[in-house]
Amino acid sequence: MSEVASVALDTREQVLREIRRGHGFAVVTHENVDGDALGSLVAMHAILRALGKDSVAVIAADEFPLPPEYRFFALDGLRTEAPEDIGSRTAIFLDCGNLDRNPLAALREADPLLNIDHHHDNTRFGTVNHVVDGASCTAEIVWDLMQGLGVALTPTIAEALYVGLVTDTGRFSYENTTPRAHQMAAQLIEAGVDAASLYRRIYEGVPFAKLELLGRALSSTRRYDDGTLTIAVLSGEDFEATGAEDSYSEGIVDHLRAVGGTKVAALIREVRGGRAGAVKVSLRASDDEVDVSAIARTFGGGGHRRAAGFSSDLAVGELIDAIRALV
Repeated sequence: MSEVASVALDTREQVLREIRRGHGFAVVTHENVDGDALGSLVAMHAILRALGKDSVAVIAADEFPLPPEYRFFALDGLRTEAPEDIGSRTAIFLDCGNLDRNPLAALREADPLLNIDHHHDNTRFGTVNHVVDGASCTAEIVWDLMQGLGVALTPTIAEALYVGLVTDTGRFSYENTTPRAHQMAAQLIEAGVDAASLYRRIYEGVPFAKLELLGRALSSTRRYDDGTLTIAVLSGEDFEATGAEDSYSEGIVDHLRAVGGTKVAALIREVRGGRAGAVKVSLRASDDEVDVSAIARTFGGGGHRRAAGFSSDLAVGELIDAIRALV
């Protein structure tokens, strides 16, 4: 067994022990929730309740409305702020590379704090840090813990885990699609997940405003450095004119990465309702030649080698120059 695998096994047992002996839990994830974050949260919350635990799921109020593709989740027991007794609860942070990725500072008062994630640049901020960077998604780690706790798959748990798996592997097309990811998918489908129905919920029924926003992003696209860097920019006016929600920009950067010759793709979008001049940047790499998580960390963000993001107050022109210097 490798040293990394040995460490993961040790932290797995620590997490299982803390869950078994704990009573009150708060389950949380990162801001700007995606499929893996939300699927992992819903599944872990349901697992804890199946064990008879007092569990609350916490997502900050400004995360709503959720992206349309995830609004089918029931989110039973959801709160939009930390419970008053957070100091006596165990907090489970899921898919959260660092504490700053969750805006609810009160959650940090929990004791213990279980950090469960698959990002290789996770800052190990927890009381227990179960970070398995070889896992395809955080949902895969939750699936493994579920089995260690002896909890049987229910339709709610299976569906939530499948959403995390299918979205974070890019519909089983990304490099993190391992044999274990397919084994997990097989078990979830055997448990009753309707893969075709979930695919339609997540990837079809696209609001027309999202299509219009994509058109604006593509029309703004510029290529730099002999086409190795492809960048699109969305302004607040683009969102206003199309009637698009902030979450509608999700997935646009993957269109940019698909352009031939691109090594790094970036979507820069203005943050509406935030600080003046604030933007969010999504980064994607076409291969392992450039680690975009290292670029993101330069600006206080993070992520994976091929998918990362950050926020910035730099003007768009300055930001593009800064990214070019790092690619």
